[in-house]
Amino acid sequence: MLLPIACWRDDVAIEKHLGQAVAQVDSVAFNRTIVRYATPDGRVIIPSQGVLYPEGLSEGDNVRVEYDQTNPELVRVAGRTAVLSLLPVGTFLGSVWIVIAAVVTVLRRFGTQV
Repeated sequence: MLLPIACWRDDVAIEKHLGQAVAQVDSVAFNRTIVRYATPDGRVIIPSQGVLYPEGLSEGDNVRVEYDQTNPELVRVAGRTAVLSLLPVGTFLGSVWIVIAAVVTVLRRFGTQV
């Protein structure tokens, strides 16, 4: 449940001090996607935690990003928001409830008081 809240908080921070750039995708891994972009003052930023909402990106792609100008390490793919975090969280919670329902059903069949 904290994931959508954290994503929303990051989105608010980015929108408060919005900067935009074109980034190159340097690497794509299971736990993070690393991008490289330049700020208007000429600094090249490679966020150590990767980019937010990286689904569908491939190594070598150029992609528009939005970042927090006060903290350029906080960067997301342009046009994507915390709404995207609801699907994985919802899928996880749905799966948990299905497993719980199955366990309760099996226990009731064998006469165990639940």
